[in-house]
Amino acid sequence: MDFDIRRHISGLGANAAGVSNVVMQLSWPEVGYGVKDSKVHSGSAMKHPVKRARTTFTFLAVSMLGTERDRQVFRKAVNGQHAQVVSEPGSPVQYRAMDPHLQLWVAACLYYGTVDINERLHGPLDDETADALYAHCARFGTSLQVRPDMWPPDRAAFDDYWEESLSRVHVDDSVREYLLSLIRYENAPPWVGRLLARKTELMTAGFLPPLFRDQLGLEWDDAREVEFGKRLARIGWLDRHLPEPLRLFPFNWLLWDMRRRHRKGIPLV
Repeated sequence: MDFDIRRHISGLGANAAGVSNVVMQLSWPEVGYGVKDSKVHSGSAMKHPVKRARTTFTFLAVSMLGTERDRQVFRKAVNGQHAQVVSEPGSPVQYRAMDPHLQLWVAACLYYGTVDINERLHGPLDDETADALYAHCARFGTSLQVRPDMWPPDRAAFDDYWEESLSRVHVDDSVREYLLSLIRYENAPPWVGRLLARKTELMTAGFLPPLFRDQLGLEWDDAREVEFGKRLARIGWLDRHLPEPLRLFPFNWLLWDMRRRHRKGIPLV
């Protein structure tokens, strides 16, 4: 099959669903506390939200669109940060950001979100396309420490891994407060929250499976479902009518910027 990942990347969709995917990733306590309590303040979403967003979206761009050389370069930069993220003796949970099993969970969430965005905006994927997309998305893990043999061999095996992994989902009060503060833009100037918080909470709750929504305590009802559906329909229509460079934005620009920064010796993260 002649598979082109660019057909399955949506900058609009990623922006709409991005926070929900962060919630899913951080719903494993080891990941949640690792991010919340990280001493690498230069990458903190609370202290440097724009930089953190740029790094996260650049990782997605490199994983999905980059060459093997791009992934090697960015892996080295991210590893320098991740190596510093280790739990302290008094932490409620023990974690290490270089743990490939934690990274596998994060990669699984990213794959889940990629398929979810595609199908919500444009309808179900046929089996051949779904298999090719699944194989490509292994890069979310292998671009870091996940070994290729750790990625479930097919979509059925992934479904088993996903169901088993849901048993480890637990958001306590501390991580819940952290995640809600991100949703409400408490890390940004007050006017940003007033402008975007309600919309972001709606889209985050809408994209989250019920288990994660309940863990976060987000309300959901028929009226919210209808509003969410209308917003998805508008995003899907626009996504189908955008020329490819605009549909891929900001991922295409971030990949170009990563390469530029690397050539000039500018830190990548």
